[in-house]
Amino acid sequence: MSFALLSVFLIPTISVPFVYLTGKKSPKAAAIFVALIAIVNLALIATTIPTILSSGRYVETYEWISVLNASFTLFVDGISASIAIISLVLIIAAAIFSINYMEHKKNLPAYYALLCMLSVGLVGVFLTSNLLLFYFCWELMLVPAYFIVGNWGYRDAYKAAFKLFIFTHAGAVFVLLGIGALYMVTGYTDMFQVQAALATHGGDIAKWVIVALTAGFAVKMAVVPVHMWLPDAHSEAPATMSALLSGVIISAGAYAILRLSLGIVFPSVGAAFGADFLHGMAIFGLISAFFGSLIALVENDIKRLIAYSSIAHMGYVMFGLSLFPVSVAAGSAVILISATAITGTVLHIVSHGVSKGLLFLSAGAVMHQTETRDIREMGGLAGKMPFTAVAATAAALSIAGAPPFACFISEFLIFVGAFQVISYDSFYLIPTAFMLIATVLSLAYSLRFTSKVFLGQPKQNDGEQKKIFDIPNYMKVSLAILVVMVILVGVYPTFFLQLIETVKFGLAG
Repeated sequence: MSFALLSVFLIPTISVPFVYLTGKKSPKAAAIFVALIAIVNLALIATTIPTILSSGRYVETYEWISVLNASFTLFVDGISASIAIISLVLIIAAAIFSINYMEHKKNLPAYYALLCMLSVGLVGVFLTSNLLLFYFCWELMLVPAYFIVGNWGYRDAYKAAFKLFIFTHAGAVFVLLGIGALYMVTGYTDMFQVQAALATHGGDIAKWVIVALTAGFAVKMAVVPVHMWLPDAHSEAPATMSALLSGVIISAGAYAILRLSLGIVFPSVGAAFGADFLHGMAIFGLISAFFGSLIALVENDIKRLIAYSSIAHMGYVMFGLSLFPVSVAAGSAVILISATAITGTVLHIVSHGVSKGLLFLSAGAVMHQTETRDIREMGGLAGKMPFTAVAATAAALSIAGAPPFACFISEFLIFVGAFQVISYDSFYLIPTAFMLIATVLSLAYSLRFTSKVFLGQPKQNDGEQKKIFDIPNYMKVSLAILVVMVILVGVYPTFFLQLIETVKFGLAG
């Protein structure tokens, strides 16, 4: 029996104290240690890909809590493997970036140990089908995130960290209530056993459960109106933590809605309620897309601008999730339509993660070199920081949905799926039209960001401009890794598409 996924859990867990001790000797060595752990985990997940492509799912099961009928079940399919891969790539980039970015900060051994601990919860969410273990990893993400934002953030760091903690923990309460209700109704803690049991024992309780779970996950996803924690937390966090928060952690909320709310509970809520529920998701997605885009258009703080763009893109994802199949009984055409939309949505989680991670690290690089965060005080930095300018422009164009960068193909697939869904649900006609308008706003704030920061005339005088240089080499390596990923996913998305398409939501259960 292979222990690939168990090793993915155990290696970083056991390594946390060793990372801390290594950091006592050399913070640089601790950063490399964290990056190597993520590389090993990436290789372990890669060993499961042939099984996923041939069988659709790779599973490991271990004895755990027999009194609750709970096994320590680890699994990956095409969706969870894709997001886990991007998560690990971002952890590698964040660790390498930290070597230069964090070198003058205090208590770095604790920082790298917390970063290693964060990777356990972050990746663990995507690798388990046991609801108890899922919730453990869901909460585990919050603890190191709180301390990293609070200890190594910018101005009101602990205030922003506390806001992050309160909002996301409040959302977790709804998640726990939903999980508890599922166990009480079905007697199972495994997602797929729960799905089968709900088909006969669901009833009205399934409607309450899907609302509770989706509300809790939406807080982590930061869609309007439960988005208030995100601008402060993302803007005050160190750039490495911002990259992980916006690149992966909020995406975990979208993954959880797809996996639990829609994949497990939704088939049991009934067609009429299900249609209304999806329509409501589409409306919240549309509001989030416009709200985030409009604020980003007028925001002058470089990190808050990017943070609001994250709200906008979670609006795209929520809209894409609303295109989930309402009824399998409508025939193969509906299944084909739904597959296009959901495939595009999952690919957008992947492409947005790597693109937004790159954009936040680029913004951190600019702040690190210029010691300012107001884009009105920047300008002309392309001449002084050409490497950073190229990386940031690639990220901004991807976020804008411009080809050949990562977000273009995922947004294109979402809209193709939306137009197909309109043929049997006319409700989506107006939301789809408005979402197309929102993409124009994304292009507008992305171009504004690039022009204000890197083009035009420098705002500082000549004496100040001479002090600005491009970023050190480790930061360049980190940005280069993500630039390659942004271009590769945009030009050749086939790898991720093949993985995602192995998952057939709505065909079983």
